[in-house]
Amino acid sequence: MAQIQYISDENNKVTGVIVPIDLWREIASEKETAYLLKSKKMKKRLLEAKDRRGGIAFDDACKKLGV
Repeated sequence: MAQIQYISDENNKVTGVIVPIDLWREIASEKETAYLLKSKKMKKRLLEAKDRRGGIAFDDACKKLGV
C-alpha cells in the first residue's frame, strides 16, 4: 500500500493527511461513482453504458464534430 503521511498540530492531534495522487484519484472516483449510483435514473444510464458494445472510433467522432 502507498505511504500515507499524517499531519499533526503541536498537541499531536492529527489534523490532516498526505496521500499519494494515485490513491487520491481512486478514492475520488469511488466517491463519485457512489454519488451517481444514488439516483435510480443515473444508475440505469451507467449500467446501460457499461454494457454498450457499439460506438465509433475517436478520430471518426472528431471528424463528425469538425474538430
